[in-house]
Amino acid sequence: MADSLKRYAGPIVAALLILAVGGAMLVGWQRYNRDYVVSVEDDGSAVTKIIAERISGSASLRVSQLNGTIQSTARDVRGFGWLKSDQVVKMPFSVDYFVDLSGLSADNLEWDEQRRTLIVNAPDVTAGKPNLDEARRTLVRTSGLFVTREAGEALSRRASAHAEVRARASARSPERMAQAREYGRAALAKLMSAPLAAMGYGDARVLVTFPPERKADNREQWDVTTPINEVLANKRRQR
Repeated sequence: MADSLKRYAGPIVAALLILAVGGAMLVGWQRYNRDYVVSVEDDGSAVTKIIAERISGSASLRVSQLNGTIQSTARDVRGFGWLKSDQVVKMPFSVDYFVDLSGLSADNLEWDEQRRTLIVNAPDVTAGKPNLDEARRTLVRTSGLFVTREAGEALSRRASAHAEVRARASARSPERMAQAREYGRAALAKLMSAPLAAMGYGDARVLVTFPPERKADNREQWDVTTPINEVLANKRRQR
């Protein structure tokens, strides 16, 4: 048995290597075809079409959105420093704020019987990737003695990249995150109030906390006595 395994080990390893290399080449070709090959009509003209798409599920709750207009600049230098060009663009942008509910469980819910308050220890609000609406640019100003096509493309990419970095920094600033948490607090309170009302706790209050707020000195003000799963279990037994 051992001799048979040794005899076939070489061909098996070689076959696995061939499959791995072939799979890598296939993935590489698919990516190249997706990103660089131009789809054309029968007459050779390029066509507007969806090259690749994918839909996926999400357990994140969108709680707010930041909207605005951003100005971005970019510079390009070519020809040994002789060809210098600049570009200024203005365009709308938006950033969504989310709360990931996938990890929220009964362990994150506590019941204050004295105040009839449900305390939701929620995960923190996160800012999504900035969405730059380049189709609605209000200004595109390019200057330079001679701007080549490659320089123009590079300027456009850099301007978009700089705008994304600036929009992300603004969205994640302490002031904006504090505002987003307030919207998140209201959204989660509304979400939790419906099942509470259905269980007969329509007069209960929902208190939502986020990680930056859950410090020892803050929690001392809450007389938390019973986990929410025990409260609901007792409610069912009473029925």
